Amino acid sequence: MEVILLRDVDKIGLRGDVVSVARGYARNFLFPRSLAEEATPARVAEMQKRDSLRARHEAKTADEAQALAEKLGAAELRFDVKAGPTGSLFGSVTPTDIADKLWNEHKIRVDRRKIGVDTIKRIGRYEVPIDLFQDVRVGVRTVVAPEGGELPSDEELAAMEAADAPPAAAESEGPSEIEDLLDETPTPATEAEEAPAEPEWRADAEAALAEE
Repeated sequence: MEVILLRDVDKIGLRGDVVSVARGYARNFLFPRSLAEEATPARVAEMQKRDSLRARHEAKTADEAQALAEKLGAAELRFDVKAGPTGSLFGSVTPTDIADKLWNEHKIRVDRRKIGVDTIKRIGRYEVPIDLFQDVRVGVRTVVAPEGGELPSDEELAAMEAADAPPAAAESEGPSEIEDLLDETPTPATEAEEAPAEPEWRADAEAALAEE
């Protein structure tokens, strides 16, 4: 079924996107969490109208885009978020979050699809690339800090990320369990091996019948 995303959903789409998903996924996951709603014709038309109005505030020429790039180049976005002791976020910072903050704090409208960053899931310092117009791109300094605290140094951040990384899988020293099982599987017998030997009494009986 088709739904309209009310929030960015990892690997599904961005807020406002109309996407096709399995009915069970929509009913059991997206709808109960207010992540999406059914894409009725009326709601789709409303979303398209809203996107059209927002687009009016985006750069229309290279000169406008260049002026915005200079403004954004001097700006810094900050997100204070809940995070664990190793720096992993209890949530994420998405391209839509960045687009909303640009509008709310700087009154600069950018298409969230032109924000060239994946979902941010760790505290840290980032430079988020944004395409404002053809051949006009700017990197926006972005700080994702733990709520109620200060952002650690780059060295501390690197150590936290290393501590949070999953252990590398140990190299196999021998055949895998499946390979062991395959090795133990007996080789299929040939026809000669499968055919039972002729009993001696049968040969004697056939010889007697032949003599009669």
